[in-house]
Amino acid sequence: MDWGTELWDQFEVLERHTQWGLDLLDRYVKFVKERTEVEQAYAKQLRSLVKKYLPKRPAKDDPESKFSQQQSFVQILQEVNDFAGQRELVAENLSVRVCLELAKYSQEMKHERKMHFQEGRRAQQQLESGFKQLENSKRKFERDCREAEKAAQTAERLDQDINATKADVEKAKQQAHLRSHMAEESKNEYAAQLQRFNRDQAHFYFSQMPQIFDKLQDMDERRATHLGAGYGLLSEAELQVVPIIAKCLEGMKVAADAVDAKNDSQVLIELHKSGFARPGDVEFEDFSQPMNRVPSDSSLGTPSDGRPELRGPGRSRAKRWPFSKKNKPRPPPFSPLGGPLPSALPNGPPSPRSGLDPLAILSEISKSVKPRLASFRSLRGSRGTVVTEDFSHLPPEQQRKRLQQQLEERSRELQKEVDQREALKKMKDVYEKTPQMGDPASLEPRITETLNNIERLKLEVQKYEVREDPGEGHGTHIRAHCYSMTGSSEGTISMAEGEDLSLMEEDKGDGWTRVRRKQGGEGYVPTSYLRVTLN
Repeated sequence: MDWGTELWDQFEVLERHTQWGLDLLDRYVKFVKERTEVEQAYAKQLRSLVKKYLPKRPAKDDPESKFSQQQSFVQILQEVNDFAGQRELVAENLSVRVCLELAKYSQEMKHERKMHFQEGRRAQQQLESGFKQLENSKRKFERDCREAEKAAQTAERLDQDINATKADVEKAKQQAHLRSHMAEESKNEYAAQLQRFNRDQAHFYFSQMPQIFDKLQDMDERRATHLGAGYGLLSEAELQVVPIIAKCLEGMKVAADAVDAKNDSQVLIELHKSGFARPGDVEFEDFSQPMNRVPSDSSLGTPSDGRPELRGPGRSRAKRWPFSKKNKPRPPPFSPLGGPLPSALPNGPPSPRSGLDPLAILSEISKSVKPRLASFRSLRGSRGTVVTEDFSHLPPEQQRKRLQQQLEERSRELQKEVDQREALKKMKDVYEKTPQMGDPASLEPRITETLNNIERLKLEVQKYEVREDPGEGHGTHIRAHCYSMTGSSEGTISMAEGEDLSLMEEDKGDGWTRVRRKQGGEGYVPTSYLRVTLN
């Protein structure tokens, strides 16, 4: 069934229907365009959200990036960013494949529809023009017939009138004959016009307009088919990104499963482990009335071997509070000059304090140490920890790790430069053997630059090796002259009285010195336990 046969007399209906179809196409294009804007705005907001929550510092400079929780969160943000990219891809596909193509197709359909209806209107105007001509010829024929009949009646009356002259009768007969002839011509013209109109009308209704209606039907069906394909593109654009979006969602799930609470706890230990010992008990200080100053085994603060009992590592007041901002514990009490107790020096002169009991000696040491600790705090307290190139501002364990990290980075850079130099040398050899491949002289600047980088990196590697092992190549040695020490806490080291040690790190003002034993092993010991000698 076609429109030309079934709807031959519904020209206005077809005109409204085809216009409605084009309006529907335009509405769908507008809908997809607004949908594209929504997708673009959604993707833009997602990207802004990701940018807002991404870490501002590079991963290598951000300690938090070592935790699996943070890594998973960053991974989720990256997956969301990829998801936003897929929404942008959907918007782009809808814009190009639906909006642009359907808008262009709509313009083509409008132009084609306009041509078909213009052709139909021209045919209708031609038919109407033929009908007007038919009506004119009909009226002319009718008028001529009346005039001929009237002229015939006049001639017959004059012919019967005895008073009429022969000339009048003859004239009336000629007029009647003329009118009769004109009526006959009008009749023939009317008949010819009627025949022509009937032929045109049959052509209009049975051939011309059905063809136009069939063209309109074909156009409308093609428009509907194209619109249906446009509907399909809407879902196709979504289905196209479903695999990637599924991967993004799978990546989020993997990131969620990658959170390792135990490992994060270990990472926190690795990042902030200082290596110092916990503070010990606060010792009793007797400020009561003078006591018997004769040394005995029962005297407070005096061990059984007769030596004054100094506070062990990590027992100073400065590190007693675990939540203070200090990184290193204060040293044990030591003599005002940082040397041994005068009473313990072999063959040394007697000290004025030698007659005092251990409590009095410790009291004097405490009085002399407190001003020095205060002076150290005044140097460091106001502006916070000063970051140094050798990371001496860090606790010993963290300093060792940072130095090792810097050494590994410089070693990798050095190896990279060495490999590049070897590659440039091989390329230069190839150029020398095959000049057409390139000029060997053009590689000289790059080779020179690489050699300079190698020398610079070698110096840096050597510098970090020295910092990591400063005891080698130095003529500074230390002797434990007063006391032996058992390094029971983490970060400290055991030593025997009179043992020679190598200086690894000087006292930074906190009362601790890093040393190395000849038998191997490094750690921190109180500076007041040591005597520095130069070889």
